[in-house]
Amino acid sequence: HLTALDVLCSVFVGMWINAFIVCVLCIAWVKKKTLNSNEKILLLLGCSRCSYLCFTWIYRFLSMIYPDFLHVPTIRQLIRSLVTFFNYSNLWVSACLCGFYCIKIANFRNSFFIYLKVKIDRMVPWFLLGSEILALAISIIIADLSETLQRNNNTSTCPGNFWEVTIRKDMHLLSTFLLSGFVFAASFLVVTFAAVFLLFSLWRHKRTMQTSSMKDLSMDAHIRAMKSVLSFLVMYSINFVCLVLTIIYATKKENIMTLLLYIYLCAFPGVHSLILIFSSPKLGKAMLKIISCVKCEFALPTVSDCTLVKFCS
Repeated sequence: HLTALDVLCSVFVGMWINAFIVCVLCIAWVKKKTLNSNEKILLLLGCSRCSYLCFTWIYRFLSMIYPDFLHVPTIRQLIRSLVTFFNYSNLWVSACLCGFYCIKIANFRNSFFIYLKVKIDRMVPWFLLGSEILALAISIIIADLSETLQRNNNTSTCPGNFWEVTIRKDMHLLSTFLLSGFVFAASFLVVTFAAVFLLFSLWRHKRTMQTSSMKDLSMDAHIRAMKSVLSFLVMYSINFVCLVLTIIYATKKENIMTLLLYIYLCAFPGVHSLILIFSSPKLGKAMLKIISCVKCEFALPTVSDCTLVKFCS
């Protein structure tokens, strides 16, 4: 039996996974005084996902423990606006990350693609800034539409204006759904095209290596990369379907279907970030070091302290 507690657990785990990414990259930023383009995108993605999961956890926790607290219009609107903004930021920045990987890894002879490959490092900060501005603008519009919709619900019982209020309410609801669907569809299309181009480039390079009888080790690496990109595309496609279903079920009461949707939507940022951690040498090394030290804490008493210290170092 699924409950709202399962949603809280998936949110909590994903929040700490993304907090780990943020902490590691911030420490590296302080030490080196700079970050490369990939690390900048990962840092902003980790901040967006950690903030989105954090405010989602607060909203779900308050709705379980103290639901009357969310009946205050200002608090409810503030939390929902923050959740919406960081969710859209997460979608756009993850799309930027997928596009960045496609431009950096894929190999095409098109002049525009070569130009992007040369200039991409300078363009990354502007893409990230544009993503945040776009996410902020759309979240403000949706928050305003939602507040107007709430006011229409409160005035719908007044005599004489029932049909007028109903029509306005349906128009605001439709506008909110269309705007949310545009954000979901646009980010999904960017990820899909980037993943398809990257898969095609890797597949073509794999065929070239097969015909030229190059080392099997390099070809195996390309096959693993293709499987990784394909698995991410499948995960993101399921995430897109779940986002669309949340729009469909937005006006209905919470049931087992909506709980399943929220569990997957809250688990996806954590699972995808975990994949990014182990695909990055710096993040993977930091994670393995933490896992090793945790193993040291639970090691058998027969192991000497010197051995434990040597193992952790």
